[in-house]
Amino acid sequence: MLLLNIINTAFTVYSFALIIYILMSWFPGARQSAFGEMLGRICEPYLDVFRRFIPPIGMFDLSPLVAIIVLRLAQSGVTTVYFMIF
Repeated sequence: MLLLNIINTAFTVYSFALIIYILMSWFPGARQSAFGEMLGRICEPYLDVFRRFIPPIGMFDLSPLVAIIVLRLAQSGVTTVYFMIF
């Protein structure tokens, strides 16, 4: 159970990191701060995968929303597989 808690916590922390990074785009200069650059190094590789396949619609970039949904589905899948194995 401890392993599952650690994995679920990691998924949750990464989801919050993505949300914070996405919200930082609403504030000028926020992504250029030290914290913003650190989050960018963590979040951008994952978000870039979705940006390749989901183009922006006008001014709206829906790829972060899809990225978070996929992350939550992965978390659910890992939990299900864990309970199937153990």
